[in-house]
Amino acid sequence: MRAIVLEKFGGLDSLVYTELPEPEPLEGHVVIEIKAFGLNHAELHMRRGEWAEAAKVSGIECVGVVKACPGGEFPVGAKVAALMGGLGRTINGSYAQYTRAPVANVALIESDLPWADLAAIPETYATAWTCLFRNLAIEKGQTVVIRGATSSFGQASVNLAVNAGAKVIATTRSPARFAMLEGLGASRAEIEGPDLSKRIAEAKHIDAVLDLVGNSTILDSLGMLRRGGRACLAGWLGGLAPIADFNPLAQMPSGVDLTFFASFVFGTPGFPLSDVPLQKIAEDVAAGRLKAKPSRVFRFDGIREAHRVMEANEAGGKMVVVL
Repeated sequence: MRAIVLEKFGGLDSLVYTELPEPEPLEGHVVIEIKAFGLNHAELHMRRGEWAEAAKVSGIECVGVVKACPGGEFPVGAKVAALMGGLGRTINGSYAQYTRAPVANVALIESDLPWADLAAIPETYATAWTCLFRNLAIEKGQTVVIRGATSSFGQASVNLAVNAGAKVIATTRSPARFAMLEGLGASRAEIEGPDLSKRIAEAKHIDAVLDLVGNSTILDSLGMLRRGGRACLAGWLGGLAPIADFNPLAQMPSGVDLTFFASFVFGTPGFPLSDVPLQKIAEDVAAGRLKAKPSRVFRFDGIREAHRVMEANEAGGKMVVVL
C-alpha cells in the first residue's frame, strides 16, 4: 500500500512517500481502507519531534470502509470513523491507504456526505462534544464562553453549543474573524486576552467556559464563572508554559469547577467512542444544522503543502486529505 512515513524529525521533507505492507487482520482491531483523514496540529508536533510519541506513519483519525474485522464487531464494507487509540503515536496511523485501529476507537458513521466532509468530523467533533456535554454538561439557555473559537476545534464547539440552544460568546485575537464566528451562530465575539473576565459584561454570570487557549487564560476563565459554573481546559493555543507559582486555594474562585479533557483517552473504559453520537452529528451536518465543511481539501500527494499551511496558521478551519 502507499503510505507517508516520518523518515526523520524536522521539516516538510521529513514526510516521505513509500510502499508498506497492508496491515494484517488482528483480533480486537479493525482494518480500514482509508478514504479521507483530517489533519491535526498534533501531527505537526510529531513531525518536528516535539511529541512524546510518534509512529512511523502519522495520522490520528480517518474515515473509510471496513476491510477486515476478525471479531465481527463491524461488518465488512461498513462506513466507519476511527480516531486515537494510539493511531499515529504508538501504532501506524492514517497517512496511508489502510490502517488498523482498535475496535474501541472505531464507530459506524453511515452517511451520504462526501468523504471530505465526513473526514472533518471525527476527532474535532468527538472532542468538542465530550467537552461540552460531558465535562461541562451545558444545557439549553445557558451562557457559554468558547475561548480560541476560530480554531477547527473552536468552530466545532461553537456549532455544537449553538445547535444545543446555548448562548455562545466566542473569542478570537482578530476582529476580522468576528463575522465568521457570528455566522456560526455565536451571539457575539470578543477579542481574546488574559483580562477577558474584566471586560465581559456577563462576568460572574457565565455558566461554562471551554478554554482552548490554555494555561495563560484558565485562571481568567474561572474568574468569570457564576457560583457552580464550570471551566474545561482542553487546548493550548497559547502555549504549554505552566502557570507560574500556581496556588489553587489563593488563585481560584470559590464555588466553581475546573475540569480537563484530552482526546487521547478515547477508547479507554471511561471514554468509549460509542459514547459520542457521531452518527447524529453527521446527520446534523447533512441537514445543515452544523456547518462542518472542511476549510481546505488536499489530495494524498499534497501532504507537504498541507503541513506547510497548518504550520503557517493559514488553515482557517479543519483541513482534510482525500485518497
